[in-house]
Amino acid sequence: MQERQARKASGKDWLFFGDRNAATDFIYRDEIEAMQSNGLLTKLDLAFSRDQAEKIYVQDRMKEHGAELFAWLEQGGYFFVCGDAYRMAKDVDQALHDVIREHGKMTLVEAVEYVNQLKKDKRYVRDVY
Repeated sequence: MQERQARKASGKDWLFFGDRNAATDFIYRDEIEAMQSNGLLTKLDLAFSRDQAEKIYVQDRMKEHGAELFAWLEQGGYFFVCGDAYRMAKDVDQALHDVIREHGKMTLVEAVEYVNQLKKDKRYVRDVY
């Protein structure tokens, strides 16, 4: 997003951001909120898993907005995943497949092919560790 800001890139940006607690783990909060205020960040969905009794994760937010997320992909959107490879990235990947399958009205095989095409087109990129 910083690069898009520096390049004055056009187009919509949607950030799903999650961690344990908003008070201690919402890194880049000021910067993210400023990007939202100035219109660089079109949409922001937060998921802090330990801030309420029932845990809420990024993949839950993705599914809540599944129809819109799929529409963004259909309109040429890119999907980047950054963070924990052990659990989060796998769960987000599964949620992405589920969203595509449900809202694209696809079979499991078709959803896998759709995601593979996103990867091939470099529209699904993972920076996980």
